[in-house]
Amino acid sequence: MDKSDGCCSTHLIDGDGVFNVAGVENFIKEVKLAECGLSYAIVSIMGPQSSGKSTLLNHLFNTNFREMDAYKGRSQTTKGIWMARCVGIEPCTLVMDLEGTDGRERGEDDTTFEKQSALFALAVSDIVLINMWCHDIGREQAANKPLLKTVFQTPLENLEPVLREDIQKIWDSVPKPQAHEETPLSEFFNVEVVALSSYEEKEEQFKEQVASLRQRFFHSIAPGGLAGDRRGVVPASGFSFSAQHMWEVIKENRDLDLPAHKVMVATVRCEEIAHEKYDSFTANEEWCQLKEAVQSHPVGGFGKKLSSVLNACLSEYDAEATFFDEGVRSTKRKQLEEKLLQLVQPAYQSMLGRIRSDTLERFKEAFDKELKGGIGFAMAAHECTVSLMSQFDEECADAVIDQAKWDSSRVRDKLKRDIDAHIAEIRTAKLAEVTTLYENKLNDALAGPVEGLLDGAADDTWPAIRKLLQCETHTGLSGFSTALSGFEMDEQTRENMVLRLKDYARGVVEAKAKEEAGRVLIRMKDRFSMLFSYDSDSMPRVWTGKENIRAITKTARSASLKLLSVMAAIRLEDERDSIENTLSVALSDGGASTKKGIGSPDPLASSTWNEVSASKTLITPIQCKSLWKQFNTETEYIVTQAIAAQEANRRNNNWLPPPWAVVALLILGFNEFMTLLRNPLYLGVIFVAFLLVKALWVQLDISGEFRNGALPGLLSLSTKFLPTVTNLLRRLAEAGQRKANNEPQHNTTPASKSSRGTTASSEVTSVNRGE
Repeated sequence: MDKSDGCCSTHLIDGDGVFNVAGVENFIKEVKLAECGLSYAIVSIMGPQSSGKSTLLNHLFNTNFREMDAYKGRSQTTKGIWMARCVGIEPCTLVMDLEGTDGRERGEDDTTFEKQSALFALAVSDIVLINMWCHDIGREQAANKPLLKTVFQTPLENLEPVLREDIQKIWDSVPKPQAHEETPLSEFFNVEVVALSSYEEKEEQFKEQVASLRQRFFHSIAPGGLAGDRRGVVPASGFSFSAQHMWEVIKENRDLDLPAHKVMVATVRCEEIAHEKYDSFTANEEWCQLKEAVQSHPVGGFGKKLSSVLNACLSEYDAEATFFDEGVRSTKRKQLEEKLLQLVQPAYQSMLGRIRSDTLERFKEAFDKELKGGIGFAMAAHECTVSLMSQFDEECADAVIDQAKWDSSRVRDKLKRDIDAHIAEIRTAKLAEVTTLYENKLNDALAGPVEGLLDGAADDTWPAIRKLLQCETHTGLSGFSTALSGFEMDEQTRENMVLRLKDYARGVVEAKAKEEAGRVLIRMKDRFSMLFSYDSDSMPRVWTGKENIRAITKTARSASLKLLSVMAAIRLEDERDSIENTLSVALSDGGASTKKGIGSPDPLASSTWNEVSASKTLITPIQCKSLWKQFNTETEYIVTQAIAAQEANRRNNNWLPPPWAVVALLILGFNEFMTLLRNPLYLGVIFVAFLLVKALWVQLDISGEFRNGALPGLLSLSTKFLPTVTNLLRRLAEAGQRKANNEPQHNTTPASKSSRGTTASSEVTSVNRGE
């Protein structure tokens, strides 16, 4: 490439018809043609060899094309097609210097390149200069008529009349499409004839004429300019590709379809621009930051930021592709936009996902806080749902990308389903908590009292249980209904839950009754033991021999039988039954003996009660009979022990001799008795001896020792006798010593002697009482 005073030139097509791709690309970069858009013009010149084409261009546009050396004679100076930038011409104007025609170097029959270069110049140029010597006009070959004929056989869109006279004849003889057989040449070509003096003969005049002509090239593409009505211009950025493809079409002798070529150039260039903008967008730092940030958290202003980046990318595409075919440009822009949106859609979906998950978490927190604040469940759910869904809509609107028409309704529906599912889950848990709370209250209010009532089984036990159940159930259901009002459930659901709680209360009573029925034998034995072994004052009975064991036993067993009849069935409805009567007749002593005597069938030989359903039966008749038998067996020992204790007590209390023996002793011992009366000292000794014996009797518990038999009593007394006597004497000595220390020293008088005797008697009595 040559440069001289701002002029740049390059070999566009060499003499062999090879397009210089690399050279043209460098040339376009050097002159910054791609920045010109449509504001550029292409001027070409054709004419006979050595007709001064290069010289004319150099003077007209300040280019530096190589000119012919006149001293060497006529010869081919320009080979192929050269291109240069015109200096000082606005807009940017490129000029192509074509190889001269009719040159001896190619031979008289080799006109292929001439025709190809002429077609190429007409196809890519806005202005075509045909350089002709004035004295050649009217000639056939010298005037380039065959060349012009070839030119006019190109597509009609590229034809403009150049000459007025000879050209019209050529135009008339050129085959034309049927639709344009009568179309004048002026419809396609603006022909201007400019006469220039010979540079060698009239240099000054030539320069003036060239300067005047040069002025016409300023603003050549403006309205009224030399190329002011040009159509189908290829944008400057696509010139290289367009020119290369055009030359290939011409060389291959294909029909030159300029509109199709224009679309093809626009397609290629718009695709290239779109690809560049797509790559530029993928490397955009702001986009990369948004894409990375949205993976971890919602990004504020996501839609606005991304829309700005997309808009900048599409604007750059519009700016670079604005001069290409509108249909192609729009199509490729749409494809670029779709491709960019496809690229950013995952980030947008991630953004929506983050918004959805964050909104759901905020809903859970707000909902939990509202519930803890005491607000009703339904109201809390409604308020939190409306508030958080509104926030979601706002954040989704903030994430909307202007270039896309994406619908966030599916994500919104997913969030709504998640919120509803969470509400349903919490609702179920809260209802379970409320239900459990009132079930526990009913269990506490019923289980213990029912157990106590059944333990003290009496005629009013089941009426009391029914009253308790009714009262506690009413209280519990009232509170439960109030608690359910905050959930705003339908009436049927509420009634079902209340009914289930009511059934639960009944179930607690029934379960406790079944539990107590399983321990009925223990309860019966406890009741029997309490009534048999303790009196009405709850004091342990002492079987002294005066108690009526048979009557006590009958009373205790009747009470136990009463307990069994109460526990035999559940009576939560006020219905009468004959269980107690049946048991009394069948199991009491009189009834049992009577039934045995008459040989009637056993009323307890059954698994059901006549007036009680199986679901309410706790103890079947046959089980009652078995339990009663076991009860009698296990309580028989207590009765036997009581009878044995009573007999032993009677024996222990009969230690005095019979009355006749007492009378005999009085009669036969009358003399001895009188002797004792005459001598009081004997009575004192006997009295002291009696006190000592009494004391030993109490201390040794002789009656208790002999309760279990004579031999065991004697053995036990033999081991306790000496220690007891020793202990008794020691205590008497200690008592006498304390008395002597407390009395003052004075003369002994009979009264004092009597007093000492009384004191000694008191000490013996004290010992006798175990003090």
